[in-house]
Amino acid sequence: MHVITNRVKELRAKHSMTQGDLAKRIGVTRQTIVSMEKGSYTPSLLLAMNIAEVFQEPIEQIFKKEGEEE
Repeated sequence: MHVITNRVKELRAKHSMTQGDLAKRIGVTRQTIVSMEKGSYTPSLLLAMNIAEVFQEPIEQIFKKEGEEE
C-alpha cells in the first residue's frame, strides 16, 4: 500500500491562505484541511482536482506517492 504525501500546507502558505480559506474555496470543513495536511486523510480525485485548480498546479505537483522523486 502506498502512502500519499502532499504539499497543501506549503502551497496554502505560498498563496497566503488560511486552512479556513482553502476549505471554503473547495467546499469542505477546516478539519478536512487539517487532516489532509497531517497526512491522515487522502482526498478523493475530485477534491484533489479542486485543490489543484485553486493553486493552479498539476495534481502530480501537489500529491505524490511516498518515495517518488520530484
